[in-house]
Formats: sequence, C-alpha cells, structure tokens
Amino acid sequence: MNHHSKPWYKSCIFSSSSFYRISGTLKLVTWYDRPFRFLVVCAVLFIFLFFTFSGLLFSHSLVFMEEVAEAQIKKDVYSVWGIPPDDVRERLKKLMSGLRSEFSGPEFEPHVTVVGAVLLTEDDARQKFTAACEGLKAYGATVVKVATGTFFYQCVFLLLHPAAEVVEASKHCTGHFGYKNSTPYMPHLSLLYGDLTDEEKKKAQEKAELLDESIGSLSFPINRLALYKTDTEDKSLKSWEKVAECNLDSN
Repeated sequence: MNHHSKPWYKSCIFSSSSFYRISGTLKLVTWYDRPFRFLVVCAVLFIFLFFTFSGLLFSHSLVFMEEVAEAQIKKDVYSVWGIPPDDVRERLKKLMSGLRSEFSGPEFEPHVTVVGAVLLTEDDARQKFTAACEGLKAYGATVVKVATGTFFYQCVFLLLHPAAEVVEASKHCTGHFGYKNSTPYMPHLSLLYGDLTDEEKKKAQEKAELLDESIGSLSFPINRLALYKTDTEDKSLKSWEKVAECNLDSN
C-alpha cells in the first residue's frame, strides 16, 4: 500500500472547490442566457408582426386603389333636363299624378329634355355639365299641344314650339356633351311614361286636356338645368337621381 497516495476524497474529481467553481459558472451562464433568449424572442415577434401588418396594409392599399380605379372608369347614363319654375312644376306634377292614377307608370320630375341619354363617368359628366351651363341664358318654352308618342319614354307629352332659343340651348349643351342625336331635336315635356296601346294613349291624352284645360297653351321659362343619372334600362326609374343643378342667367 502506497502511503504517499492522496486520500480518496481528495482525489475525487468533484471536489468541493471544483463543485463550487462549476456551479458558479452554470449560474453565471444561466443568468446571462435568460435575457439573451428574451431578446431573441422579442426580435422574432417584432419581425413577425412587422411583416404581418405590412402585408395587411399593402393588401388594403391595393383594394383602395382598385376601388378608385373602378370609380374612375365606371360609366353610367346621364341626361340634362330643363327644369320649370316651382309654380309650373307643381301644376304639372298634379296633372301627371292624375294620369298615373288611371294609367299607372313611374313617377318622375317634370322636365324638358335638353341632352338625351349619354354614357359617361360621373366626373366627366359633371365637368361637361358645368361647362355647358356657363354662358347659357334662361329661355322660354311654349306648349303647342298634348301629344302621344311611339315608345315608353314618349307615351304622353307636351309638345313644345321649336323656337330658335329652345333649339339653340339644346345644341349648345349637346355640343359640350358630344351627344349625337339620331333625329332632329323635338322639344317636349313628358307627362306619362308607359307602354300603352294606341287607344289607351288617346284616352290619356283626352284625360290630360280634361284635368288641365289650358295646359295646351302653357308658356314658362327654363331658368334651371339639372344633370340626372338616367338608366334607360330601368323603367321603374328607382335608380334615377339628380347629380347636379345650375341656375341660368336671366336675359
């Protein structure tokens, strides 16, 4: 037996001093490792959220741009109407209501068509309407007779005298709108829309003259123009709406 060998407890690799050194190192590594892992998690979470919200923002931007582009290219049917003064308007509405009570048909505002149906974007229609109103003076309209037509939108109407100022007002506006009329301008004010038989139209014509005996000699000024959205495919007229209006300078 070697008397100079160290006792077994002193030669043990896990001596008390070694143990404290090792445990201290472990504690030190653990102490530094925790905040590092926390920072890594935060960084990963930040990157994830950044790209997630960036993607959402980008997708919403694309949708918005598509909606703007669609609004810019969307086209509807527009018309320009000459609007009678309020007192004449109320008189005409009473007559029109009396005709509808017997012959049906959709309700609409009394008007003289100045520019017929033309397909445009809303921005373009507004710009052309504003340009058309500039320099146009108020003008007079005179009824010639109660007349009937051959299609839905000219069922029963007041035929107006094609005086020079009436025709010129339409020519001025159609020029701004680029509207090409397939037939000569026939100034009129519709009283009833509908698909009636010739016999029914005759009765409606007689009814109009009975409801307002002096309607065939009516004269009134056109001192306002209105821009209307008028989808001619919609015979209920529920989609029709006024878009803009302007007052004309008096002569």
